[in-house]
Amino acid sequence: MKQRGVVISGGGTGGHLFPALAVARRIRELRPGLPIVFVGSRRRIESGILKDTGFEFVAIRIEGLLGRGWKSLRSLVQLPVSMVQALVLLARRRPRLVIGAGGYSSGPVVLLAALLRIPTLILEQNVRPGFTNRLLRPWVRKAAVAFEESLPYFKGKAVVLGNPVRAEFENLSAARTDGPFTLLIFGGSQGSAFLNETVAAALPLLAARKDSLRIIHQTGDGDLARIRERYQELGFKDAGVAPFFTDMPERFRRADLIVSRAGATTCAELIAAGRAAVLVPFAGAAEGHQLGNARALEKAGAAVVLEEKNCTAAVLAETILGLAADRGAIAAVESKLAALRRPGAADRIARLCLDLMDRTDGED
Repeated sequence: MKQRGVVISGGGTGGHLFPALAVARRIRELRPGLPIVFVGSRRRIESGILKDTGFEFVAIRIEGLLGRGWKSLRSLVQLPVSMVQALVLLARRRPRLVIGAGGYSSGPVVLLAALLRIPTLILEQNVRPGFTNRLLRPWVRKAAVAFEESLPYFKGKAVVLGNPVRAEFENLSAARTDGPFTLLIFGGSQGSAFLNETVAAALPLLAARKDSLRIIHQTGDGDLARIRERYQELGFKDAGVAPFFTDMPERFRRADLIVSRAGATTCAELIAAGRAAVLVPFAGAAEGHQLGNARALEKAGAAVVLEEKNCTAAVLAETILGLAADRGAIAAVESKLAALRRPGAADRIARLCLDLMDRTDGED
């Protein structure tokens, strides 16, 4: 008889997948041979991230409902198909545990698992839980959250275990040198049109420092050619521009300062790595969750926050140059980040998962 294992559902962005992947790897270390399968949408980013991880990936037909305009109607039409595909998968796999990683694709799988009395756990990385996780809250057994402020949303079901990040971020060593000040810019796994445009406009204001400033910029696919050409036009010969960096922990290690969005996973990686950042929350994020994440770090003195409405090219350039000239300010931010560290979140969540499975097995 085929061994029953774990189904991890959700994704849509690296921000949902990377924490789930960290937990999956730790479960596999604790229980070698336990089958683990990821279930998500047909978006390329999910299959791409999971391609070389050694975990099986199954795609179902599902799309998001929020913020899609008329396309939400198509998503609603597809929902019954999603439910049927999720039901077939659960019937075939008969998992001992289903983990919701967040994002719309986790909804059908986690809900049906709960109705089938399969143990369920959801991961919530944001201060304010996402739409799908709030809908699932009445049905799931447990929620692993990263912030104390998230506890009231889950009515006694949540436990604060931290935000799981890849082990490489928790084990970073400093790479500071006397060479150029290194600035890492990225807008999440898919890039950010706003950041790309604002940075491109700020480059002339940074050009006077180009000999002592090295910029590494993850653009996403859409803006790559234009942004790369902009760096070349302004003489930033050492700029490293790419659509996506697979070695992001190494990029963090080399960075003196980071400019990024404020997704929950990005914030967790900044905390784990102890890297100072200028956070520019995505104004279109569902229910303002990125702003909430950024404000939580700002309140602790662990980040500089620029809202999109205030983040002009001039303001961004001034902020970057000001921090580059004041290593003491960067060191102060990094000391606050150190106070927020909760290493071992993936291990704590993995052990909770195994406990849920073992307790349920004992009840059978």
